[in-house]
Amino acid sequence: MSVFGKGVARICAVVATPSAHEFRKLVRQAARETPTVELRLDWLANDRERHKALDWLKRAAPRGANYIATCRRRAGGGELPGGVSEELFWLMKAREAGCTWCDLEMETLRELPGKSVAGYALPPKVMLSIHDFRRTPKLPARMKVRERDGVDAVKVAAMSQRLSDSLRLLRAAGGTRRVVAVPMGEIGLPARILSLREGSALVYAPVAAATAPGQVPLGDLKELYRAHALTGKTRVYGVIGNPIEHSMSPLLHNAGYVAAKKDAVYLPFLVENLGEFVELVAELGIAGFSVTIPHKQKILRYLDECEPLAEKIGAVNTVTVMRGGKLAGSNTDYVGVLKALENKMQLKGSRVVIFGAGGAARAAAFALAKAGVEVLVCARREEAARELARAVHGGVIPRRALRREQFDALLNATPVGMHPHAERSPLEAAELNCALVLDLIYRPLQTKLLRMASGRGIPAASGVEMFVAQGIAQWELWMGCRAPGAAMRAAVLKKLRLEEKSPG
Repeated sequence: MSVFGKGVARICAVVATPSAHEFRKLVRQAARETPTVELRLDWLANDRERHKALDWLKRAAPRGANYIATCRRRAGGGELPGGVSEELFWLMKAREAGCTWCDLEMETLRELPGKSVAGYALPPKVMLSIHDFRRTPKLPARMKVRERDGVDAVKVAAMSQRLSDSLRLLRAAGGTRRVVAVPMGEIGLPARILSLREGSALVYAPVAAATAPGQVPLGDLKELYRAHALTGKTRVYGVIGNPIEHSMSPLLHNAGYVAAKKDAVYLPFLVENLGEFVELVAELGIAGFSVTIPHKQKILRYLDECEPLAEKIGAVNTVTVMRGGKLAGSNTDYVGVLKALENKMQLKGSRVVIFGAGGAARAAAFALAKAGVEVLVCARREEAARELARAVHGGVIPRRALRREQFDALLNATPVGMHPHAERSPLEAAELNCALVLDLIYRPLQTKLLRMASGRGIPAASGVEMFVAQGIAQWELWMGCRAPGAAMRAAVLKKLRLEEKSPG
C-alpha cells in the first residue's frame, strides 16, 4: 500500500491560487473528492495571504484530510520569492496549521546543514521532490528512499520529450510505493494517468489552475479516467495523433466504459514518432487504438493485416491488437459519414464536393461513391485530389469552380477551423453554393464554416454525428458487444454545448 493510503487517497488534489478566499473554497472542494490535498502556499499572492490561508486551515479546514504543504521557491520552479529560510518558515507554519506532509525540493535539501531536515520543525512527513522541466534525466532501474535523511517519500517530476521517457520514469518509481512519478507535458499525459497502476505513490490533479504542464483536471482524472481504479487487468485503449488535445474520443469511449461497467480506459497519445509508438504498444498493454491526423495513412505500413475496405480506402482509423501483438487495421469513418448524411439528404444520384484529400476525405469519398453519389474532389494538393477521384470513379473540381457551380452538398474533410483555431474557415462564404454543408470537424460544434452557411440560409450539419457513429463502431469492435450509444452521445454533446456557452 502507498504511504499515502489506497484507492482515491492516492489522487492528490492540488490547490493553487493567489487568494486566501479562493484557497478556502478550493480546499473544501478538494476534500470532497479525495483525502489527499496539496496546498501550494507559494502560489498565494503575498505573506499576508499565506497567513490568512494557514490561519483558516488551523481553525476551520475540513478534518480527516491529509494536507501536503508546498512552498516552492522560484529557483525550484515555484512562485515564492526569497530563499531557503522563507521556504522553511512557511513549511513550519504549515505544521502548526495541521499539515502532516511537506514537499521539499532537492535544491533546498542541498543547502541545509548536513543536507538533512533533522532539527527543523517541519510537518512530520517529508517528500523530497526533484523537477526537470526540460527533459527526463537518467534514472536508476528502481529508485530508493533513504530514511536517514529524514525523507519519507521521493517525487520525480520530469518533462517527457518522447513516450519512452515517461515509461522510464514509471519503471523507476514502481515497486516501493514511496516514490511519486510525475511525467510532465502532453506527451507524458497517458503515463501520468497510468502512474498509480504502475506503482507511483501519488498522482497529482489540479482543482482549478494547473501547476505543471500536462496535468489532468481533478474531475477528469477521478471520474473520466478513474485513475485510482486502474489495475493490471484493465484494458487500455487510446487515440494517437498530432495534435491530440482537441480530441473528444477519450470522453466518448470512457463514457461508454462507465455506462457499460467495463474495466477499460481510453487515453490520448500525442504521437510525433509513429514508429516509436508502435514499438511501445506491447509494453503499454494497449489492446486497440484510434488513429487521427496525421497518421491515418502512415499507419498502414506498420499493420500485419488490414480489412479490404480500409486497404482500398488507403486510410485506417481503427487498430486492434491481436494475439501475439499483431496489429489489424480497419476504418469506421466510412460508417460515420453515411450515418451523418443519410438522414439529411437523398444520397443516390446527388452531386457532392469533398474538400480535402486526406484520410478522412478518402473514407468519405468511398462511402459516398458506394451510396451512388457523384463525388467531386477539391483539394490544395492537386495530385492527391486526382488520385482520390480516380479511386472512387469521381471527378476533380478546381477551387475557382466552387463560386459558379451548384452542388447538392459540400463536405469539409480538412482540419481547418478545428479547436483551438475555431476562428478559421477552409472556404469563403461565396464558395458555398450548395443545398447542404457538412463539416467533419465536431469541435467546436458550430465552426466558422457552418456559421457562414447558416448565414446564407444553407442547412449546415456538424461532424458530431459522424464522430459519434465512428466511435461507437470502434467501441463495439473492441468490446464485442452493443455500445451504450445514447450515453456516449449525450456525454459528447453536453461537453460541446458547455464549451459553446463558455468559449473562454
